[in-house]
Amino acid sequence: MLFHSTRKQSTLWIPMAFILALLVSLGSITGYAAAAPVKNVIVLVPDGMNSAAVTLARWYKGSPLTMDQMLVGAVKTYCSNSVITDSAPAATAFATGYKSDAGYISVLPSIINVPASAQVNPEDKFRPVATVLEAAKMLGKGTGLVATSNIQHATPACYSAHWPSRKDYFTIGQQQVYEQIDVVLGGGKQYLLPTSMGGTRTDGLDLVSALKNMGYDFVEDTAAMNHSTSKKIWGMFANDAMAYEMDRDPAKEPSLAQMTQKAIQVLSKNPKGFFLFVEGSKVDWAAHANDPVGVISDTLAFDTAVQTALEFAKADGHTLILAFADHNTGGMTIGNTLTNEGYDTLRPDQVIQPLKKATLTGEGLEKVFNADKSNITAVMNQYFGISDLTTEEIDAIKKTKAGSMNYTVGPIISKRSGIGWTTIGHTGEEVFLYAYGPGKPAGLIENTDIAKIIAKDMGVSLADVNQKLFVMAGDTGYEWGVRTLDTKYGVNRPYIILTSGNTVVELIANTNTTYVNGKPHSLRNISLIVNGVPYIPREALTYLK
Repeated sequence: MLFHSTRKQSTLWIPMAFILALLVSLGSITGYAAAAPVKNVIVLVPDGMNSAAVTLARWYKGSPLTMDQMLVGAVKTYCSNSVITDSAPAATAFATGYKSDAGYISVLPSIINVPASAQVNPEDKFRPVATVLEAAKMLGKGTGLVATSNIQHATPACYSAHWPSRKDYFTIGQQQVYEQIDVVLGGGKQYLLPTSMGGTRTDGLDLVSALKNMGYDFVEDTAAMNHSTSKKIWGMFANDAMAYEMDRDPAKEPSLAQMTQKAIQVLSKNPKGFFLFVEGSKVDWAAHANDPVGVISDTLAFDTAVQTALEFAKADGHTLILAFADHNTGGMTIGNTLTNEGYDTLRPDQVIQPLKKATLTGEGLEKVFNADKSNITAVMNQYFGISDLTTEEIDAIKKTKAGSMNYTVGPIISKRSGIGWTTIGHTGEEVFLYAYGPGKPAGLIENTDIAKIIAKDMGVSLADVNQKLFVMAGDTGYEWGVRTLDTKYGVNRPYIILTSGNTVVELIANTNTTYVNGKPHSLRNISLIVNGVPYIPREALTYLK
């Protein structure tokens, strides 16, 4: 289906107020001192980690965390439509500098009902906005994504894609592949392959082959990652999310610290520097399940990744590190209703020792139960150190569906450790801010300030990047159209058409591929059709002049 428009070209594709808000807002950042452009930026996010998780992990470790020496302030977490944020608008805020709605991946909001959020003009709803990773790429820097979730998950997606639904892993995954990020390490292989090849894609696209054709070294285990000497690496170590650190098979899946180290090793070879995003994704997943063992497992794994980054930054001298959670999950507390009386005599060992008996997370336990779960008592004693299960607890474990065991055993061990929870959802309070290096901020800041600080320190304007990356086809001055049901360039692949005289430029949506009078070319950035509106990189217009 082809739609045409003859809309006249606008002087600016984006309202002036929209640009000015981005340019002047740095003035309100608490404790921020402008610095000369930094060479490298490393952002590390322990998804869903609250202050209780940090305290618990420190008690469990028995010594200070690496993060402790970097604590500089706190970050506000609310989004445009709620005082309690979802991961997608949270990551959109610190990747782009804009508040957005629940579920939105680096596009502007359509709903704003939190008074403190900046207003967006109606015509700008769903408009894609540039990320600091895209800004770094335009500066010629190396770029990298690392996560223990599937890489298409909300937080890494917000640095590498633009879409109004965090659940659409197929579209997000396609955009990520064609964003030409130098190093991508995590889970999510099934979202890159069609069902005919063992994946889950229903559009027939084989994005693993596409990556290999682009020159990526596609690796699938720890040894292959370590041995790779390529400048472009895409590592998929699980079909979906990777395992918790406590459950991890080290031969199959590298640790978060190992992936961080490999990314730094590759990216630091770029003489212009790099931008790297690292997420300890499953702190959040464990907290959703009220599973303190999973929280400790991956909080400590995250802290080791921070140590890896910090060691590089201290040796390098030109690297800014920012570490912070996107939000809090679970409302975890050290102390619960069972400690109402005697909380003032609670010893550390009473909290920690029950947790230290666990050698697997709840997720890991699923693999050691019999099919009929006839070995519940033995398994819980061997792997969780619990020998006093109640009849109700045994029945609950028996009835637990596959994939949900940590939701059942998490509360069981929490009760025995004095750990409390208020929800299996998110909560809305501030999170800790950790930072090191030139241009680091301090004090209480907005989550949107993170992107603005990074852009300022890299010496780039996100407003300028927006103008270069996202030109509405209707604002180009050329005849344009969108084909949505066509197999010319693959199965149901929509593309944008621009014409000028005898020149026809066709840009495949969600990719950087364009055809000029039928001849293929690769752009530096991707084209998009978001909520029915086509956006193209300004670079594409050079073919029409």
